[in-house]
Amino acid sequence: MTWLHLYARFLCAATLLLIAAGGMVTSTGSGLSVPDWPNSYGYFMFSFPLSSMVGGIFYEHGHRLIASSVGVLTIGMTVWLWRVETRRWMRRLGVIALAAVILQGLLGGITVLYFLPTAVSVSHAGLAEIFFGLTVCLALFTSTGWRRSGAASTHDAVARDATDVTTAALATALPVVVYVQILVGATMRHTGAGLAIPDFPLVFGGIVPPAWTFPVTVHYLHRLGAGLTAMVVFTTAGRLAMRQRDRPDLLRPAVSLTLLVLIQIGLGGWTVLSGRAPVINTAHVATGALVLGTSLLLGLRVNRHRFPDARQADASPPHAAALTAKEVARGAAI
Repeated sequence: MTWLHLYARFLCAATLLLIAAGGMVTSTGSGLSVPDWPNSYGYFMFSFPLSSMVGGIFYEHGHRLIASSVGVLTIGMTVWLWRVETRRWMRRLGVIALAAVILQGLLGGITVLYFLPTAVSVSHAGLAEIFFGLTVCLALFTSTGWRRSGAASTHDAVARDATDVTTAALATALPVVVYVQILVGATMRHTGAGLAIPDFPLVFGGIVPPAWTFPVTVHYLHRLGAGLTAMVVFTTAGRLAMRQRDRPDLLRPAVSLTLLVLIQIGLGGWTVLSGRAPVINTAHVATGALVLGTSLLLGLRVNRHRFPDARQADASPPHAAALTAKEVARGAAI
């Protein structure tokens, strides 16, 4: 495990914390507790007195501090990649991550200055998940296991053809399905539709809403999306369990996804039944990000043979790929 990989994992964890902090801002209705930007009540962000961080200011200003720290970490990551990384596409990925976090900060400022417009708020939430996905990619691509699996891709049929076509398609599509579900959830949160359907698991005591309004429709679509996402996750995990028992690098994220989706559905129901309790609501947001990140890991590992460094491994001498399939699988964890 290299220092660069450890740094990438730390950035990934810091981004998850940032998403949770943003969830608390929304859950507590603190989005305008600090009405100016980029300053905080006229103070430079890092000079704002800690004694004034009370009530909603604690959540909003704390979110800004974490966001700024993640931005600095991302700058460090990008510079580090350009100094030591030989893979050109990895250096470019670092630049994309830096551009994403800068744009995210600007969207956050626009959200405050224009009094929480729904379109900007949802975009802010959606870009946060994309940035988190980029940090997951950076953590995976800098891991020793990723390089080893690429080095063996040409000499090991299991490493190249990770699974059958249907399962590979499901694993590849899964991050997209999860992301769309997250966007619907963000729309629900930022339009105040979180309690438009006040009971769970039923819908106004039945299966289908008796009347349709925009909040009810968005909320109901989010519930339907949860069911669809769960079906795709369970199907993918089941197929992997039956067909790829010797690939723990695929089975681990599949099992994690199954557990996370079950927890996420439970948290969604708890959020409704608790009247959108801030801590429960925020846990629901953070778990959604974990579902996205884990599904992305699975999709990337299934498509390992498609990456440029795997193709470079194809041209390496035979002795460079002495790993067996099981050794590759054991080393593929981040």
